[in-house]
Amino acid sequence: MATPLPAATFLAVLRAEGVTVREYRSWRTHERDDETGKTFGPVHGVVIHHTAGRDSLALCYNGTASLPGPLCHTHLSKSGVATMVSAGRANHAGTFAANAHQAVLNESSTHPRPDAAEPIDANDCYYGIEIENLGDGRDPYPAVQYEAAVRWAAAICRAHGWTANSVIGHKEGTRRKIDPSFAMDAFRAAVDERLAHAADWNPNDPDEEEPVALTAADAKTLWLTDGFVKNPNPDTAKDNPYIAPATGLQNIEIIARRTEAKLAALQATNDKLVQAVATLAANIGDLDPAAIVAELRAELESINIRIDVPDAS
Repeated sequence: MATPLPAATFLAVLRAEGVTVREYRSWRTHERDDETGKTFGPVHGVVIHHTAGRDSLALCYNGTASLPGPLCHTHLSKSGVATMVSAGRANHAGTFAANAHQAVLNESSTHPRPDAAEPIDANDCYYGIEIENLGDGRDPYPAVQYEAAVRWAAAICRAHGWTANSVIGHKEGTRRKIDPSFAMDAFRAAVDERLAHAADWNPNDPDEEEPVALTAADAKTLWLTDGFVKNPNPDTAKDNPYIAPATGLQNIEIIARRTEAKLAALQATNDKLVQAVATLAANIGDLDPAAIVAELRAELESINIRIDVPDAS
């Protein structure tokens, strides 16, 4: 349960999440509170819709004679632009089944098939987004559009301290609807992934890649393929589950010794390279490019390093 976001805050949290937002007409005061005698809120979750048509922004704002607008809070174009339609009560969800609504209240990871009875007025307590799509299973959702929808839902959940399980598809709240035409479990997983990072996280930015922790199974595979065995000592097995059988050395000791050996090998390589440079420098007075190249090749090959040096001409 939460108080609906004021219009300015709504804009701010969407933009902080990286959503490209456009304001449309009088969206800040465009709502169905006065006309219905009801108020928007407290809010409990987010409903995902598809428009089942194209060029639907004006329709979402104005509605129809039988269903006046606004018909959502945000309209999302194919290009990923989120246009604000309302900050108040909108005619987007209609009535919901009690079991579907309860799953959202409980932030349950399981969203049951909605009951036939629909006693909940979902327009009172849910945000709604209309994603422009024909909804026929063949019309694609461009990546930029789908990601914008994920960011939109994550922004609202983040602002209210909700988990991704506060996001529900229209088809999950009522038997009357089939939208959206994509899997909601996958969509919630994407929202959950965003909520695990800061609002400005960009999964497509290679500079923002984060280290991936090895699972216990991965660690076991790496150690065992390197000749390690399970540590039989219960006192040290927790911190060092695998050891080298020949020496009984524990993981950290093995790493330290291997590092020392590699450093020694690098030092030896460096010494030989320094000697090669010194030899070349001593002969620099009688410069012979072919001889220098030949000597450099010989020195490098003596330490098992081969390079392709163009012949001097």
